[in-house]
Amino acid sequence: MNIRLHISVLVTALTAALFLMESPLPSHDTVSARAVAYAQDSWQKEFDDICSKTQDAMLFNVEELRNLIARCDALKPRIEKLEASERKVATKKLSVCRDLYEFVREAKEKR
Repeated sequence: MNIRLHISVLVTALTAALFLMESPLPSHDTVSARAVAYAQDSWQKEFDDICSKTQDAMLFNVEELRNLIARCDALKPRIEKLEASERKVATKKLSVCRDLYEFVREAKEKR
């Protein structure tokens, strides 16, 4: 079979599947809710990844610490878009993580 036939069969199958679906396609509200959930999940994963490394801060070299500090700085504007209570807690926790990395970086550079 050539590629055009494969594409034609695929398009036909997808079209038939859409018509046979019992539920309608997602509405704008459903898509928006999914986008919000993904955005929340996205910042949360980055936050968790950054702040989960604090117990190992002394093991990182200066460049790795700079990278973590830069990631904290890049994440801050995303957190500032959250609702008030969640924003307040996440901002404080991120600040504590960043301050620790900064403290360790400065200590290592003084050596």
